[in-house]
Amino acid sequence: MTDLAAPAVPAASAERITLFGAEWCGDCRRSKRLLDTLGVDYDYVDLLAVEDGADRATAISGRTQIPVVVFPDGTHVVEPSDATLHAKLTELGTI
Repeated sequence: MTDLAAPAVPAASAERITLFGAEWCGDCRRSKRLLDTLGVDYDYVDLLAVEDGADRATAISGRTQIPVVVFPDGTHVVEPSDATLHAKLTELGTI
């Protein structure tokens, strides 16, 4: 995992998974735990530490719910269950 907590963060990479979330969010912690357990390399954008992180997540998803997980194929999921996230990672060949 790469923690993108610095104020100036590049846009979500087209080649990497990016998770927009916050430590206070149980769904975010669960999604991070799954990615970590599966050994998936991803960028984490902490919405409390990155000034425009929440705006970027909302622009991607059109919603204010988190986590927002963006995939290299340009798709994203919002508040995914572990099963949904696992299925997408399998579909992409990430795991």
